[in-house]
Amino acid sequence: MSTAPDTAPEISAETSAEADRPPLPPFNFLTATRKARMAEDAWNSCDPAKVALAYTPDSVWRNRSDFFQGREAIEAFLTAKWERELDYRLIKELWGFHENRIAVRFQYEWHDALGQWYRSYGNEQWEFAASGHMRRREASINDVLINEADRKFLWDKGPRPDDYPGLTELGL
Repeated sequence: MSTAPDTAPEISAETSAEADRPPLPPFNFLTATRKARMAEDAWNSCDPAKVALAYTPDSVWRNRSDFFQGREAIEAFLTAKWERELDYRLIKELWGFHENRIAVRFQYEWHDALGQWYRSYGNEQWEFAASGHMRRREASINDVLINEADRKFLWDKGPRPDDYPGLTELGL
C-alpha cells in the first residue's frame, strides 16, 4: 500500500498506558490499515517501552518459537531483539481483517554485529481488546541472507516516509 492512511493521534509516554488506543474495533478497511501502519511506525522506532504500551498488560505472544505473556516480557524481548537486529527497517501490509482481528504480512531488513544483512519475512495475526490494545500476537518469521547491495528499505532510521513504497510496490 503506497499511500499512508490518515494518521491517528500518537499516544505519548505521558498518556496512561490503559487509555484507549484508537482506532478501536470493530475494524473496517481504513481503520485496519491505519492500525497496521501505526504498528509499523512504532516498531520502526525500536523503542521497546513505547511498543509494549500498545499491548494489554497480559498480552499473549508467539514470536517464531518464543512464547511469552505480558508487557514486561514484551519489552524484554524487544530490547534483546533490537540489540541483536541492527539498523532495523520494517514494512507491514494489511492482509485481512474481521471485527477485532487483523492479519498482516511484513518484511524487515537488519544486520548482525558482523555486518551480515538479512531480510526477514513473516505474517502476524492480531487480536484486539475493545480498548484498541493488542491482546494476542502470533508471528511466523523466516530470515534470508541478503547482500547489502540488495537492500530495499533505505530510509533514515525511524518511521517509513509516507511516500516510500510498500511491500507490493517494491515487488515483495
